[in-house]
Amino acid sequence: MLPPRTAPPLVLPTVALLLALCGATLAHCTGTPPTCVDDLQVAPAPLVEPEAQAAPAMPRLHRQMANANLDVPISPRRRPDGAKWRIGYVASGEHPNYQRTVRVIVDGLQALGWLHIAPLPEGLTDHEIWLFVAANARSDVLEFVADACWIPASFDNNLRPALRQAFANRLRAQHDIDLVIAMGTLAGQDMVTLGAPVPTIVASTSDAIAANIVKSPKDSGLDNLFVHIYPERYARQLRLFHDTVPFKSLGLVYENTREGRIISAVDAIERLASELDFTLVRCDARAEGLDRETALRNVVACYQEVSTQVDAVYVTTHIGITSLNIGMVSQVLRAAKVPSFSMHGAEDVRNGILMSLAQSDHTALGLFFAEAIARIFNGAKPRQLRQIWRDPATIALNLETARVIGFDPPVDVLLAADEVYEAR
Repeated sequence: MLPPRTAPPLVLPTVALLLALCGATLAHCTGTPPTCVDDLQVAPAPLVEPEAQAAPAMPRLHRQMANANLDVPISPRRRPDGAKWRIGYVASGEHPNYQRTVRVIVDGLQALGWLHIAPLPEGLTDHEIWLFVAANARSDVLEFVADACWIPASFDNNLRPALRQAFANRLRAQHDIDLVIAMGTLAGQDMVTLGAPVPTIVASTSDAIAANIVKSPKDSGLDNLFVHIYPERYARQLRLFHDTVPFKSLGLVYENTREGRIISAVDAIERLASELDFTLVRCDARAEGLDRETALRNVVACYQEVSTQVDAVYVTTHIGITSLNIGMVSQVLRAAKVPSFSMHGAEDVRNGILMSLAQSDHTALGLFFAEAIARIFNGAKPRQLRQIWRDPATIALNLETARVIGFDPPVDVLLAADEVYEAR
């Protein structure tokens, strides 16, 4: 595939409005060992001197984002007792989207001057990324604590009580962690169950309100809790897809459990089906507690089943789908010649899904979280900070997939597409 090209700036007003409100989504998958340190058999990456690494440039449209407390500075400072702030990490599992979010948070903190670090190597697991940052970040004011990292072996709910107890014991007994980054819906729920005993930043949730992580978009409900909220994200994606492909029936694959419905935003999709008058053709792809191969087989079988019965397919986040196997789903949908839209984002479009929303600036997301962390360390309560933030986004489109399925994209979509993938 060729690199994405930049399309002309002209867009029709309706598409421009939709894009201003839309954003890329998040994903879940299976994970790795229960802690980041105990079971890792490789040594941390060698130290790299920070002088050779310039801080990432601020995005062109950057403004202060966690902006309910602009009187609280974002400049680096130590704890009142002179010690460094110590950051821990807990995740729902291991997934490439979590990796990207950690990377941009680190970049955001570097852009604000809180640390210096060499570029993170590609190909690391979530587990290895945390160890690399802990070993290589240079800062006078904060540190990422290598052994304060908990990643479950999978997204199996049966494993969560023991994991939750493990990091609860650390937070309440040792009192050596000042802030926790909780990655994913299950991790966010775990921290809420514990009452967020330390300041907590929750990222990469599909629907924090439906998951009962936050009280409302404007109020987390706990003084120590801050959660990224993007209201109506998936409804806006589906409206854009429906405007582009006026389908009357939509294929939907998800795991029909409470957690599976939340991760795949099923409630929001059902509301849109009633509003836009289309029917849903569903398939229950079981994954919880299963090995990756079995989960993937269930997902692929479901897409094969629904793709022959519908006008279009909405590819939701599912713990059986990763960036390594989304191509198999794309092949199934191409073979059925059915238009598809990814909830996850441009990476899926690069791998053969017809279209999605593309994050035009990942750095802005990192700065959103970095500014929240900076203000917390400068005295703000997490609950006081503004949680709602919609990242800039545009359309991602796969023209090769369009040709294969015989779909002629509308001119306004082509003009609005910022990332377009074509055959060589």
